[in-house]
Amino acid sequence: MTNMNIDRDTLRELADEGNETALDRLADLADAAGDLGELSELLDEGSLHAGFLLTRRAAATGDQRELQRIADAGYDEAGNELERLLKAPVEGRQD
Repeated sequence: MTNMNIDRDTLRELADEGNETALDRLADLADAAGDLGELSELLDEGSLHAGFLLTRRAAATGDQRELQRIADAGYDEAGNELERLLKAPVEGRQD
């Protein structure tokens, strides 16, 4: 099978027509480019894959505010990750 590279404009057109695979591919491209703004826009458009990618980044840095924003935008796993971080024991604290 031939590897066919689809340009970003074509992916955008397909995504606008409701193609979720194209939306996911746009999210992958934005993630690879480190374009958090585009990932956020894709999440706002309903891309759960963008939510996953944003959550992964926010969890890696412990960004609780970003996790809340992602959860508020509709990606529930970000809320779960936020709860996990908030319930984690605090280093140096003895309860």
